[in-house]
Amino acid sequence: MSEVVRFGISADERLLDRFDALIAEKGYVNRSEAVRDLIRNALVEEQWSIGDEEAVGTVTLVYDHHSSDLGDKLTEHQHSHHEVIVSTLHIHMDAHHCLEVVVLRGPGREIKHIADELIGTKGVKHGKFVASTTGDGLV
Repeated sequence: MSEVVRFGISADERLLDRFDALIAEKGYVNRSEAVRDLIRNALVEEQWSIGDEEAVGTVTLVYDHHSSDLGDKLTEHQHSHHEVIVSTLHIHMDAHHCLEVVVLRGPGREIKHIADELIGTKGVKHGKFVASTTGDGLV
């Protein structure tokens, strides 16, 4: 385990009050853990900006499964990228709408491209890509 280093931060009192309210709302036990999460998030964003490192992400799709073979199109698209798509969760939300969550793992640039293609498929009502990290290199 690495050594813990303590450091100070100067901040406007109003900014710090707002930060304290935010971290309390999110359930952090202290400022240190909240700041560590901010640092980790910045490092993950940097990893994604490089684009070639292995990363993970999820794509959430909502669509009407009655929409002109859309389910088949999405499935075919996923099969054509089977080496990057790790898992898919399919939920029937009601008589017409489905929610799919697709987990991808591979080079950041590639999985972002696949996510954009899935979200951009004609008939998808809502799509959201969430980029994450394999955790490699984060403390």
